[in-house]
Amino acid sequence: MATTLHKAFLVFGLLSLFHAAYSAAQHRSYLRITEQEFVSLPIDILVQGIVSLFITLYGVMNIAGDFKEIRATVDLENKSWETLRNIPSFYIFNHRGKAWSPNYVPPVHKSALEELDS
Repeated sequence: MATTLHKAFLVFGLLSLFHAAYSAAQHRSYLRITEQEFVSLPIDILVQGIVSLFITLYGVMNIAGDFKEIRATVDLENKSWETLRNIPSFYIFNHRGKAWSPNYVPPVHKSALEELDS
């Protein structure tokens, strides 16, 4: 339920932010047509843009979850020395060590099968 509410905040904030940007572009084109000098945006567009930005930030920060520490030592302090070098992507199960097993049966190559058939 809470994530649905935060997603609604995010969508509403983004739509409101896009509306503020469209209103600012429309205001600039109005000033060009009437040949007026651009001084600043109207206060309602500025307020809408700032409020929309904060609503969007609130939604994003609550959807993203917990932040991690930038310092790597914080995560490494919780690990033991034995699991520090445990990297599953480097596991190799097909290696020469299996030949030392007493149950190892070497594979029969194609050339050896041809010699047996003759």
